[in-house]
Amino acid sequence: MGEETQDGTVDQYGIVGHPVAQSRSPFIHGLFAKQTGQRMAYRLYDVPSDDFLAHVTRFFSGGGCGLNVTIPHKPAAAAFAHTLTPRAEQARAVNTLKMQPDGTVLGDNTDGVGLVRDLTGNLGLVVAGLRVLILGAGGATRGIVAPLLDLAPAELLIANRTPERARIVAASFADLGPVKGCGFHELEPRPWDLVINATAASPTGGRPEVSPAIVAAGTICYDMAYGQELTRFLHWALAEGAAAAHLGWGMLVEQAAESFYLWRGVRPETRPVLEVLKDWRTPS
Repeated sequence: MGEETQDGTVDQYGIVGHPVAQSRSPFIHGLFAKQTGQRMAYRLYDVPSDDFLAHVTRFFSGGGCGLNVTIPHKPAAAAFAHTLTPRAEQARAVNTLKMQPDGTVLGDNTDGVGLVRDLTGNLGLVVAGLRVLILGAGGATRGIVAPLLDLAPAELLIANRTPERARIVAASFADLGPVKGCGFHELEPRPWDLVINATAASPTGGRPEVSPAIVAAGTICYDMAYGQELTRFLHWALAEGAAAAHLGWGMLVEQAAESFYLWRGVRPETRPVLEVLKDWRTPS
């Protein structure tokens, strides 16, 4: 069980991003802490990019125990950490920082395992043999490529508005499986089994400008963004005949559980938290 620090204060955690007001992470980690009997505080920190380094330095030097990191700070968090886990080093992006007993900060990336656990555990999807398309080539994509390739898809394609960026990301994972990169305009007019929207525009209402031919009756579409209603991308996918459309709530909860385990050494149950969130969100 977590304990108060020597001066009587509770262990401090939080999430740093910009913007970050919409984050449900404090609620989720509050439920995890109550479920597992951990004494901890978890707060939102809205920090512009220019202030990120100073903020996280101040947080940890002031006794902070751990931080989640979201857009746009994941690459900066990777540079800040003294050491990286193998999956964070592979992703070159960090979404979890942890103060270690020796005073150094560990950087990890739990996004990929969070997505995989949602797809395979919560949604019951078998990825082996599927043709998988990821839209976007930013830090979010870097965090999920290796775990997806571990599931042995028949093909994994990263498509991005800027083709070269997609090719660079794909090349960095080419030794792990069948992955390639291309531009949105270079996508062949054929359907995919699983389409994952990892573009930064999705949370703000944007939609990748891709051909409707990538979606067919058997296509499952997944948006890593989350909210009370389906994203514009998912509405579009359903209108084009997709078999299913899923928001990233499960990924959010599963990656949070992995971060919580890294910080506290106890793994919370995610299903009760997902059930609670169902009462709050009303996707249409």
